[in-house]
Amino acid sequence: MLQRPRRNRKSEVIREMVKETHLTASNLILPLIIVEGDNKKVEVASMPGVYRLSIDNLLREVESCLNLGLKAFDLFPNIDEALKDKYATISYHEECLYLRAIRAIKNRFPEACVVTDVAMDPYSSDGHDGVVENGEILNDETLEVLGKMALAHARSGADIIAPSDMMDGRVGYIRNILDSNGFTNVSIMSYCAKYASAFYGPFRDALDSAPKFGDKKTYQMNPANQREALIEATLDEQEGADFLMVKPALGYLDVIKLLNDNTHLPIAAYNVSGEYAMVKAAVQNGWLDERRTITEVLTSIRRAGATAILSYHAKEVLANKWI
Repeated sequence: MLQRPRRNRKSEVIREMVKETHLTASNLILPLIIVEGDNKKVEVASMPGVYRLSIDNLLREVESCLNLGLKAFDLFPNIDEALKDKYATISYHEECLYLRAIRAIKNRFPEACVVTDVAMDPYSSDGHDGVVENGEILNDETLEVLGKMALAHARSGADIIAPSDMMDGRVGYIRNILDSNGFTNVSIMSYCAKYASAFYGPFRDALDSAPKFGDKKTYQMNPANQREALIEATLDEQEGADFLMVKPALGYLDVIKLLNDNTHLPIAAYNVSGEYAMVKAAVQNGWLDERRTITEVLTSIRRAGATAILSYHAKEVLANKWI
């Protein structure tokens, strides 16, 4: 035999030499969940090792991560039910929890990259990503709310705005709002291919943001569809997106690769709560090796073409020197 591929696998040195996919701290974004209060750190029951943090503990967590070389964070709020309403008005109130958290991080750690989530569901009394009228999610009426949220985030210091709502036209609407208010350097990371997935359950528990009725299938994508992601990606790129995100990640590696093959924009992927919870449950039961499984999951997402990976594993892989 002239060709023996195993020769390139015969030692650790050679295996590293020919390795095609590299994963580093710069590829990782850590999602963080915030709550009101002081000195709060409450573990999410369905997500072992993930906590709801008050702002003081949020700052401690960010500092710890920065010391490990992890510099990008995506913030998600757990909002008191009493503050929610139909139009998510608390979301852009200057002294709301979310905006105070953004300012606190940027004031203490200006070198940190803060990614912010633009969607109504954490603040909506209906639990949906848009304005609800007679059981229907209104697209264009929602854009006005999203624009107010995005502008409030930018004014508070956000580096990247990440609309996760899946309303049509929201990237262009937000881009116009940001630019017309002098925030031309604030990036948009569009959730362009966000699927109506079963893997969001633990996250909705963490935020208490599940829909009060129905589901999100009229605006999030059908898990059976791949080519539709190209339509969404093309529109968002034309409207001014700087990153294109696929969510979830692990079950949608084909979509990550498809977008990476068809655009020059960087691709982000969200290794979501359900994917995280499955791994942690299997590890706790002794069914999987934690280090090998987590690094394989993240490497597979990177290999598919994601240059930015949102993952609840981000800190532990660096703290344990697994990558």
